[in-house]
Amino acid sequence: MSKLYFRYGAMNCGKTTSLMQVAHNYEERGMKVIIMKPMTDTKGADKVVSRLGITRKVDMLLDGHEDVYERVNNWIKENGKVHCILVDEAQFFKKEQIDEFFRIAVMMDIPVICYGLRTDFQMNGFEGSSRLLLLAHSIEELKTICTCGRKAILNGRKMNGKFIFEGEQVAIDKCNDIEYQSLCGKCYFKYKDEYTHIK
Repeated sequence: MSKLYFRYGAMNCGKTTSLMQVAHNYEERGMKVIIMKPMTDTKGADKVVSRLGITRKVDMLLDGHEDVYERVNNWIKENGKVHCILVDEAQFFKKEQIDEFFRIAVMMDIPVICYGLRTDFQMNGFEGSSRLLLLAHSIEELKTICTCGRKAILNGRKMNGKFIFEGEQVAIDKCNDIEYQSLCGKCYFKYKDEYTHIK
C-alpha cells in the first residue's frame, strides 16, 4: 500500500524546491507524476514557484470544492498510469480534500506527497495541515534557520517591511506588500511584543 506523506516546514525551508526535485527524480526514471496546487495560492498563477527562482507548470489547479479523487481518476483514464502525486501549498486544501488524498494513496496505491506550512503567522493551524497531521502515514519536518541562527519553526508576516500579527489567515507572499520570514520562537515573541507595544 502506498502512503500519504506530509512534509512541512517554516517559510523558506525548501518545500517547493524539494517537490520539484522529487518530480525530476521520478521523471528521470521514466515515471509519471501529477503536480497540483490549490487555486488559493495565486503566486505564480498555474505554476509552482520556488524561492530559488525555479518554476514549473502544475498539472492540476484545484479549487476548494473539487473532488480530488475524481479528478485524479479522470486524469489517469486520459493519460495513463501515475507513479506519484506531488502537492504544493497543501495547507490551503479543505479537510475533505485531504481525506481524498488519503483515499488515493490507500485505494489507488499511488504515493501522495504533500508539502506545506503547519501554522500561520499567528501560530494557528491551517485546515489542510491539521488534517494531514492526523492522517498522514509519514510526517517529516523540513528545517530552516531564523536570522539569529536558531532553528526556525514559525512564520512572521511583514507588511511594508514591518512585522504584523493581525489580519486574515491567508495573504499570499509577495502580493500586496506582504512577505514572510521564518522565525524561531524567541524572535517571534520579540517581534510580537514590539508590535503590541507600538499599538
